[in-house]
This record gives sequence, structure tokens and C-alpha cells, in this order.
Amino acid sequence: MSTFKSEFLHTLSERGFIHQISDETGLDDLLSKEQVTAYIGFDPTAPSLHAGSLIQIMMLHWFQKTGHRPISLMGGGTGMVGDPSFKDEARKLMTVDTIADNIASIQRVFANYIDYDNGNALMINNADWLRDINYLEFLRDVGRHFSVNRMLSFDSVKTRLDREQSLSFLEFNYMILQAYDFVELYRNYGCRLQMGGSDQWGNIVNGIDLGHRMDAPQLYALTAPLLTTSSGAKMGKSANGAVWLNPDMLSAYDFWQFWRNTEDADVGRFLRLYTTMPMDEIARLAALGGAEINEVKKILATEVTAILHGRAAAEEAAETARKTFEEGALAENLPTIEVAKAELDGGMGILTLLVAAGLAGSNGEARRHIKGGAVKVNDTAVSDERMAVGADALSPEGVVKLSLGKKKHILVRPV
Repeated sequence: MSTFKSEFLHTLSERGFIHQISDETGLDDLLSKEQVTAYIGFDPTAPSLHAGSLIQIMMLHWFQKTGHRPISLMGGGTGMVGDPSFKDEARKLMTVDTIADNIASIQRVFANYIDYDNGNALMINNADWLRDINYLEFLRDVGRHFSVNRMLSFDSVKTRLDREQSLSFLEFNYMILQAYDFVELYRNYGCRLQMGGSDQWGNIVNGIDLGHRMDAPQLYALTAPLLTTSSGAKMGKSANGAVWLNPDMLSAYDFWQFWRNTEDADVGRFLRLYTTMPMDEIARLAALGGAEINEVKKILATEVTAILHGRAAAEEAAETARKTFEEGALAENLPTIEVAKAELDGGMGILTLLVAAGLAGSNGEARRHIKGGAVKVNDTAVSDERMAVGADALSPEGVVKLSLGKKKHILVRPV
């Protein structure tokens, strides 16, 4: 049982979000006495965040739900450097325009989890104070508070150096910039807490120390564990790549399928972390086993998808899956790719079609799938890698159903 007095820490504790807290008693007291402002930073390395970021977004959700004010900080400034934490090599540098485009795209999903109306939460870009910094003044006023010896001792830096991998001076400055973010957010918004994944612990503690040296009151750190699935796979990744949050990069159906395919051992944990279901109901569902666990996985998939894509889209995805897998019907809401009608009329090679549909990354991988008996066209197994799929394969609905295994289906539609 949680011993925390504050509703926020109690909620995070019972749901499994807490990895480390810099001062448990101090933070718990503060959260019990007043409304607190906290932030999590998100670097715009792509046009969308992926499911690995959901644990941080859910922390901001619960922070607001328990009466506090969350800040989602977009890394328009720090994104120009790139976080080197536990990376084998430097991130590819992005242009200012790319960063701006990525931020505009990333921001769209947050309103599904956090209410930004009337200042209840803030969306802020650290480019507002980092982009126009006077370098000499920054070195004198901020840089002098950092010990290189101490910076070299952080695991995120040591790991890179121990492997004899280069760490550029540019990347070395990232932790200084992130620490300075914390000070700026305190000065301008009264922010007292920074949260993030456990890989950010050193960077967050740097911010607390900098705040102390620059006359801020006690600041606090809280990190969540970096999650992997029970089999050790990195959270937010699937066999087909990243599980994106933006609907234009991954459909509601494919997002639902990712959660439906959760390993049995992870179901209870994921219900606690990624849904807002009551804990007693989660406990009841997590105790089920045997064939019933598959029904619980569908509940998990629908609840997680409903928060991001809306209840209607989640239930539509669940119904599409039911028709496809339980009735064997050609569900109209399956993911669809379009091919040129002339190309299909002439007959498209099955290898080319599998690659175009994203069911294989190359012709070689497509061949292996066929040899393994995993490929079907219109529910008929394919054994010949030289097979051509033509207009005669079109269903009455005007599509070709392309399948890989039992769970991946794509409709091919000529245009």
C-alpha cells in the first residue's frame, strides 16, 4: 500500500509509475498543501511521438486530474542539439523548419490527455528562451555552476565514453540547457517539479542543483521506469516499426491491434499505466486467465485507443478486428493501400505487393514469409513467390485482401 499523503503520488505509486523521487517527503508535503506546477520535456525528433512516450503523457494526465498544473514542454531549442542520453551516436541535426513542423504535428495529440483551457495546463516551447541566448552571458551566468568532473560521472555520459564512442561538445551542452529549462520554468511559471523517464534522472538532478545555485527554492525530480515488455522488447516498438500516436502515421485500427497483441504477463501492468480505469476493476480483470485473458486484451486495446483516437474510433477498430478474425469477413475498415489500376490489370508480383503494403521490408523478407506459409491472398495461401496478383483477384467490393499470418491484413484497392 502507498504511504503517500498526496493524491498524485498515491495514484502514481499504486499504478506503477514511480522509479525515483529526489525527496519523497518534501514533494509529498508540497503536493498535499498547494497546487503545484510540473513539466515534462518532449524533443521533436519526428513528426509524432510513439507509444513509448505515453507513460510520460499519462503522468501529466494524472498530475492534472489530481488538482495540479502540468506543462508539456516542446524542445524547440534543445531539439537543435539533441539529447545524447544513452545514445550510441549523435542524433542527426534538424533544421529549424523541420523542428517547427515536428512540434506542430506532435502537439496535436496532447489535448486528448490534458485540458489546456483557461490555463489549466500549459504548452510551452523552450526555443522562447534558448534560441536567442547570449552565449557569453550564458557561460558566465549559468555555465560557471557546472562541474565537468561531475558531468562526466553521469551514467548517460559514462556509458558513451566507456564504449569509446565520441561525445561532441554540442551534445555535452544538452544537459546544461535542460537544467536551465527548469530554472526558467520556475522563474516564469513557478514550476517546482520535473518528471521524465529514468534515463533523464541525471539531467533533472542537474536542474535541481542549478536552481539551488541560482536562488530558486527546493525543486524536485520524479522519474518513471523505462518500460520493456515481458519478453524484453522496447515499449513503443512493433515488428513493423514505431507505434506512432498521430493518426496520419498509424491508423486507429493498427494502434488497437498493437495493444490487442500485448503479452499475457503485461496485461495488468498496462491496464494500470495506460488506462484510466478504476483500480478495483483493473484488479478484477488482471486476475482472469485462460481464454478470458484475450477478452481482457481487447478491453485494454479499446480503452487505450479510446483516449487517443476517441471512443467511436476505438469501438470501430474492435468491431473491424472481430469481423476479420472471428467471422472471417472482409471488414471495410481494414488498413488500405492504393495501387494504380493499370499496374494491377497487368498483374503485380506478390513480392512487390507485400513490400508496397508494408508487410515486408524487402523482396527477400517477402520470399521468407511465403516460404514460411504466412502469406495469403483473399484468404488463400500463397506458395509461389512468382505469383502475379491481377484484376481477377478483386473481390465484389473491388479490393484484394492481402494477409501476413493471422493478425496482419491489408486491403489493396486499385485507383
